[in-house]
Amino acid sequence: METEKFAKQMVDFQKATFDNAFTAVTMLQDQAERMVNAMVEQTTWLPEESRRVIDEMVGAYKKGRADFKGVMDENFVKLADLFETVPTLKKPQAPTLEAVPALKKPQASTLEAVPTLKKPQASPMPKTK
Repeated sequence: METEKFAKQMVDFQKATFDNAFTAVTMLQDQAERMVNAMVEQTTWLPEESRRVIDEMVGAYKKGRADFKGVMDENFVKLADLFETVPTLKKPQAPTLEAVPALKKPQASTLEAVPTLKKPQASPMPKTK
């Protein structure tokens, strides 16, 4: 239970951090847009085509910013749902000797039936010249 609570707090913290950073970047970009617009209005030598290109650029980064925010919000919701739907796993218990037949202690009669291995004798090696 504590791990699920911790995971949810972690996701909430990451979302709040992302939202704050995104808001700061948005304010910075909006301020840059206002500065560029003021500069463009004051320059008489800038052709109309260049002004349209600047407006398209501003529109493109606003759209990209909105798309990015939407994707991140959607994925934060998916992440929160993931932690809410994960079933709680119970810690497995170690098997006992009685529960697993392979772990049972062998009986004395079984040990007597097992042949013992003899140590191989060393064969003499021929001498080389």
